Amino acid sequence: MTMGTAATMMAIAEALGLTLPGASSIPAPDSNHAKLATLCGKRIVEMVWEDLKPRDLLSADAFDNAIVTLMAMGGSTNALIHLVAMAGRAGLPLPLERFNAFSAKTPLLANVRPSGAKHLMEDFYYAGGLRALLGELKDLLHLDAKTVNGRTLGENLAGARIYDADVIRPRANPLKASGGLVVLRGSLAPNGAVIKAAAASPQLLRHTGRAVVFEDYNDMAARIDRDDLEVDAGSVLVLRNSGPLGGPGMPEWGMLPVPRKLLKQGVKDMVRLSDARMSGTSYGTCVLHVAPESYVGGPLALVSNGDLIELDVERRVIDLKVPETELAKRRAAWTPPARKYERGYGAIFAKHIKQADEGCDFDFLEGTAPIPEPEIH
Repeated sequence: MTMGTAATMMAIAEALGLTLPGASSIPAPDSNHAKLATLCGKRIVEMVWEDLKPRDLLSADAFDNAIVTLMAMGGSTNALIHLVAMAGRAGLPLPLERFNAFSAKTPLLANVRPSGAKHLMEDFYYAGGLRALLGELKDLLHLDAKTVNGRTLGENLAGARIYDADVIRPRANPLKASGGLVVLRGSLAPNGAVIKAAAASPQLLRHTGRAVVFEDYNDMAARIDRDDLEVDAGSVLVLRNSGPLGGPGMPEWGMLPVPRKLLKQGVKDMVRLSDARMSGTSYGTCVLHVAPESYVGGPLALVSNGDLIELDVERRVIDLKVPETELAKRRAAWTPPARKYERGYGAIFAKHIKQADEGCDFDFLEGTAPIPEPEIH
């Protein structure tokens, strides 16, 4: 019901051209679901005769349209990983810089929680749905991109309109002019990290604080609410060993809880940083997907309690304010963790899974194999 990962990826599927127009946000009990099912059955038969396949739709332009949709919807940070992985399967490079390029020029128009203030996905659908939202952003879209119904995206947007301008904001009155999701880089995340700036506390988007480090989730759970935890409202909570390999599987641990003794003082948000993910329904000033992850020796593995960490969302920066000479000493002393799995699926996973900035997909699944020509007898 909120703009979590599920609702985000439904919208992205439609923006990629992989669903019939208007399909992505129909509320569960709405009778249009039955109509859509009938139309889908009819269309899939036609597609077989037309030999229309996903590879015919998943172009670089289609992925650009998906990124615009993600930014305008204030969607889940998980979408970055999913889109990079999907593009990899389609044989297309999708560097994180592409997300920042669109973040800088795409307004947040969907007033849907958690990036928005009050509305839910049902409200979004009855306000005009994704077609109405994209209709406000035609100058940012590749309108000639093909879609599953055989028409272009531009043709599918014809006649769309907004029915509630508080739920779907007009272009002239956005919730946020730009920067709903932002990719960060710096000495702490040389290969990138992400923050949902639209769901963060504005006063923390530029912040420098001292690190409070947790080695893993169990360490965090054991100590986060202790009265003797050395932490204050300006601290930066750091969680390690939560990435693709360290988790393993990159769990949704990135929305670290605010320590109990700070909650008693009225603290509701603080900067939190990890190589984990978080749910699309989560909110707060959480820096996620730090790459390379700590488990493989990324800079996150070298952070010590008390180190200064600088976050500057406007400059797209996340930096560890420690001299390089000191980091070199820590790097030399760092010991790789023991392998979690010696055999079986876990061993295969560890050998082939890629980092967050690369989509966390298996390396052997990237690229689109050519389709052999049928033999004619």
